[in-house]
Amino acid sequence: AAHNMLLSHAAAVHNYKKNYQATQGGSIGIVIAMKWYEPLTNTTEDILAARRALSFEVDWFLEPIFFGDYPREMHKLLSSNLPKFTSEEKSLLQKNKADFIGINHYTTIYVKDCISSPCDLKAYEAYEANALVLATGERDGVAIGRPTAFDGYYDVPEGMEQIVKYVNQRYKNTPLYVTENGYSQHSNDTMDKLINDVERVNYLHGYLTCLSSAVRKGANVRGYFVWSIIDNFEWTFGFTVRFGLYHVDYGTQKRTPKMSAKWYRDFLMGSRPTDQVQMLRADS
Repeated sequence: AAHNMLLSHAAAVHNYKKNYQATQGGSIGIVIAMKWYEPLTNTTEDILAARRALSFEVDWFLEPIFFGDYPREMHKLLSSNLPKFTSEEKSLLQKNKADFIGINHYTTIYVKDCISSPCDLKAYEAYEANALVLATGERDGVAIGRPTAFDGYYDVPEGMEQIVKYVNQRYKNTPLYVTENGYSQHSNDTMDKLINDVERVNYLHGYLTCLSSAVRKGANVRGYFVWSIIDNFEWTFGFTVRFGLYHVDYGTQKRTPKMSAKWYRDFLMGSRPTDQVQMLRADS
């Protein structure tokens, strides 16, 4: 499925650039969901496992688009099970590169190597099993960051800088957009907690601070989009979690701005609400 999706992407890029881009002046790109991976230990095996996890999640899609083939790590582990691009398909991919890369980034997790030691991978996502890594949010019983309402997602702002730097360096300064980033609450929290969403303010402040650090160090970031403006239906989680800056009463459709909406407004208008965030952190 992913193989055919990549070929379809190249065909769409070719069509747009040939028939529409000159008159419309638009750009065409691709969005990839990307975690950042930290090695569970400082062993060489776990360090390589973290690198492998990135290859099987990020480079799986971006390397064919920009370089015409799957990453070396995938070839090494999957061998003949990995689909092959014909020479014509490689040419199509390389001649129709994306104008930008979209990054959906929410969290960072640890990974453990499963080549040198056995792991039970049955319950994990296919790309993690294929990469022979085990993902976990804890090390020695301590979470990698503040847990969120979205299972397996943690507040680890440093991961934003790391993933942006990684993509920027590996894909030769291609323009980047953070197309999704946000914090989830449990829908059954009290109304007071949902509206006074201190944790979301802290999350956004931390991730935007780390994003700005990456930009100052040279990352070619063109834009950032918070997920989401309003609470909404979140795929398999349905209405059980809330990502919005605005609270939605699903019965009446009434919208109420949360603390984070006001904080984000001030941020976009150029104020520097750092002291407010530090105060909120102390209170929480």
